[in-house]
Amino acid sequence: MLLMRLLCIGILAGILTAADVAQIRANMEKVMGPLPVKSTAPVAVELLEEETTPTFTRRKITYLSEGADRVPAYVLIPKGKAGKFPAMVCLHQTTKLGKAEPAGTGPKVNLHYGKELAERGYVVIAPDYPGFGDYVLDAYAMGYASATMKGIVNHRRAIDVLRSMPEVDANRIGVIGHSLGGHNSLFLAAFDERIKAVVTSCGFTSFAKYYGGNLTGWSHKGYMPRIADVFEKSPARMPFDFSDVLTAIAPRPVFINAPLHDANFEVTGVQDCVRIALPAYGSRQGNLVAEYPNAAHDFPPEVRHRAYAFLDSHLH
Repeated sequence: MLLMRLLCIGILAGILTAADVAQIRANMEKVMGPLPVKSTAPVAVELLEEETTPTFTRRKITYLSEGADRVPAYVLIPKGKAGKFPAMVCLHQTTKLGKAEPAGTGPKVNLHYGKELAERGYVVIAPDYPGFGDYVLDAYAMGYASATMKGIVNHRRAIDVLRSMPEVDANRIGVIGHSLGGHNSLFLAAFDERIKAVVTSCGFTSFAKYYGGNLTGWSHKGYMPRIADVFEKSPARMPFDFSDVLTAIAPRPVFINAPLHDANFEVTGVQDCVRIALPAYGSRQGNLVAEYPNAAHDFPPEVRHRAYAFLDSHLH
């Protein structure tokens, strides 16, 4: 079914049109719910706390997403350099700590990628996903069909926060995330072309190879309930797969960390998605990079630093 869809839109021939991307997004919206019209209101950042380290300033803030909804986040601003910085949206995994982990205050050093990127010369924003960290919110009470789509809306506004900052080069913004943040990074890039580079760690596999095709884990209220209610948790009935998401991002640069022993996201399913999406990158197939470390559901230092070098090569 997926292969037939790709043949129909010509991606296997290396041809990708705006209409093809729009169709992929429309298929994603069948599962996630419609993408709302983007707010044009000021992000109205409120500063809650500020601390200084030798290499960056870390600010705890909230910003306006939509209506009266304010998203808690950390912003990290490097020191010691004049001019405008590249910037990153840093999305956290499934952890009660939420934004604090990528911002560098949690116990898992391998997931301090926001802190490490700030030390490397990036302005960083790390927002909370609904229900994590300091962000208590019922996306469904707001009319959303999924927490996933509410996350996309909030993360698009995080880009607005970065673009509003005098320290940031608005044309050099990327996204990075692990696990929950890994797939949300891809979703954000698929819907917002202001994202110029992506790093996704332990973020996906093909739906057919996710726990043998059992999509229960994708269908709870933290993700996309329509996967159960409309699509009966069936990979064959799903209107999109992660190969489509990668295709929608093409030919923008994507770095994938897919460990060989990730119990959540089976590695051969990742390889399937990469193989199917690669032709959409045309002459820039080097922009789609996947590494398969001998590790479990983790972001090991050596892969992490190669991911940073990948970002440097496209955003610096």
